[in-house]
Amino acid sequence: MRIHRALARAGVASRRKAEELVAAGRVTVNGAVARTGQSVDPSKDAIAVDGRKIALPPPTRWYVLHKPTGVLTTRSDPGGRPTVFSLVPPEPGLTYVGRLDYMTEGVLLLTTDGDAAHLLTHPSTAVERSYVALVRGPVKAAAAAIREGVELEDGLVTPERVEVREGPQARTWELTLTIREGRTREVRRLCEAVGLEVLRLVRTSFGPVRLGDLEPGAYRALTNKERDLVLAITKTPSGND
Repeated sequence: MRIHRALARAGVASRRKAEELVAAGRVTVNGAVARTGQSVDPSKDAIAVDGRKIALPPPTRWYVLHKPTGVLTTRSDPGGRPTVFSLVPPEPGLTYVGRLDYMTEGVLLLTTDGDAAHLLTHPSTAVERSYVALVRGPVKAAAAAIREGVELEDGLVTPERVEVREGPQARTWELTLTIREGRTREVRRLCEAVGLEVLRLVRTSFGPVRLGDLEPGAYRALTNKERDLVLAITKTPSGND
């Protein structure tokens, strides 16, 4: 992260004031006078202000996992079934951002920023989530009904976008839905309510983070741009730079 952000995270000063400290030559990194805009690694570099060493909190971690089918979104399972935490690094404090059910795959964010995770899944935040469902059934009539809104037992669901195209198999369709809620099994229940059988369900994006070509079971760190866009949604200060 940038030196001014590191100082701000350590509570030394605001980012603007931290920049002034650096410009005044009052900050050192590993004994050398810091440069404006210099990047530092809080886990390795010794940072001091006016000769006083600054203790920095560990950087916040953000990952996107392509959750496979047959994997639980939970910390552990008494039955010994695999969980998402067996697929990502064992970071202290790592938590998932919302759930995907056992047979649903796709984008799952994980982070050590618990406050941001809570805000991203809070109904008031209304983060866009896109899904592609491979379905069988009266898809054209179902899509028309979905566009009008479907009343489920926990409220009305009206997706932001609904698209239909032919599926890879005979008499199947790919139904793409973008919603802003994160209710339990919402997309599956929505499809069932309009007479569609769901053969496969993939979450292709969560907010600005897209699945891309990430293989099932694989993960990667968010890019700086993705992380900043995610944190802009929550209004939470970024953990890295």
